[in-house]
Amino acid sequence: MPKNPIDALPEVFVSTTELSTTVSRGVRQGRLRQIGSKLYTKNLKDAPEQIIRRHLWPMVAAYVPGALIADRTAIENVPAADGSIYVISDRKRDIVLPGVTIKPRKGPAPLDSDQPFIGGLFLSSVARAYLDNMAPSRRRSGEVSRTLSREEIEGRLDDLVRRSGPDALNRLRDEARKIAPLIGREAEFEAFERLVGALLGTREESLLTDRAQARHAGAPYDPDRLKLFELLHRELRATAPVSRSVRERDGEGRATLAFFEAYFSNFIEGTEFEVGEAADIVFRNVIPRDRPQDAHDILGTWRLVSDPVEMVRTPRDPATLFDLLKTRHAALMAARPDKAPGVFKREANRAGQTLFVDPAHVEGTLVRGFDLYPSLETAFARAVYMMFLVSEVHPFADGNGRIARIMMNAELVAAGEERIVIPTIFRSNYLSALKALSNVNNPTTLVRTLDFAQRWVSAVPWGDLNQTRAVLDSSNAFMDPVEADDRGIRLKLPDAYTT
Repeated sequence: MPKNPIDALPEVFVSTTELSTTVSRGVRQGRLRQIGSKLYTKNLKDAPEQIIRRHLWPMVAAYVPGALIADRTAIENVPAADGSIYVISDRKRDIVLPGVTIKPRKGPAPLDSDQPFIGGLFLSSVARAYLDNMAPSRRRSGEVSRTLSREEIEGRLDDLVRRSGPDALNRLRDEARKIAPLIGREAEFEAFERLVGALLGTREESLLTDRAQARHAGAPYDPDRLKLFELLHRELRATAPVSRSVRERDGEGRATLAFFEAYFSNFIEGTEFEVGEAADIVFRNVIPRDRPQDAHDILGTWRLVSDPVEMVRTPRDPATLFDLLKTRHAALMAARPDKAPGVFKREANRAGQTLFVDPAHVEGTLVRGFDLYPSLETAFARAVYMMFLVSEVHPFADGNGRIARIMMNAELVAAGEERIVIPTIFRSNYLSALKALSNVNNPTTLVRTLDFAQRWVSAVPWGDLNQTRAVLDSSNAFMDPVEADDRGIRLKLPDAYTT
């Protein structure tokens, strides 16, 4: 037993009759302070709002024992923007605490389908929460509505379908049908059923949001990816125009550049050959017996990037975008029939912790992303944007990185500008820049990384294969990126670089 009863009290608590004497003594001694109605804390330093947020749900349970978390709080699982927490309880008046306000209302008691929650509270089932949120609610000026708006409900249901599939939405509707008469929400269920049917395309119903309308039309898209595309688009529009015209090269120089573009693009994806082996594959059609598919990956990439007719084709509209993607992928992956050459993916794919766009949303997301492409004024901006669009959607089962870089360089070749090549040592920089945009909304690193890669290409005297190889070696192009990082070695621009 602690010598002082205050020591046994939690950081924050609601006082009771039994505690009143101890609490009064603690306040006089300066060991406790009051921060709300009957609410005290031993923490004399932190702001009351911070303390409440750390112990939010136990505090709610202390003030409204056995309450059911309801309305918008049951879906958002956090206080509303104005701090409101909505519950079903016998309590009649709002309870105002530092940073939050508990707002009770009367309603049916928790059902068996509702979930036990912290401190003896209950959490509305998802189906009940949506039925309650389908009911209109009044609000005073400046207050957050007790229920979600129709637009918010549409967005959340679209998220459910996007992440878990149509069956999840059907199950939610079936559960809502069962409980609606138990809580007096028959009218709300009828509206909910119409909304679900409209999202699934099985009935006509007015939809308010662009996302919901797109799903109803059979072209759903990934709104999270669209935000990334918009972010990159703004960055590229704000970036000073970059134009690096192609330097004069003879046919041998152009062939060497295309060779190393194919070589490095495959190396990024783990298809590794010695330069001499890759040159034999490309220029002498020597196919290693033990690696025929890998050899074709190199050869297929080279045939695309070395074709002057193919590499000036750029998309005019979503239809030509789809055609370019599919025909180039079919050529690239011709030796890998198990990867469905030229066909958009049928199963979800990922890289590490990144889950790419769901197969059902590939076409819709590409279309929405393409909407931003024509307004980019420079070839460099269009190239960076197109590469990221394809890379982030990842529309195929395999080969997405190579296709993304082919689409990128087609933009530059069509405009008579230098290509972007990612040498082996620069692989980590490139992949980290992609992740910086995908994971932490930082587009600047990607733009700068690709800008430097294009400067490097412009600086290299592409000519005889062996002579060019020596220049690339002197610029550290072939170094393993991990080893280079450990030794503090970076990709260098050849000394001849002057612009």
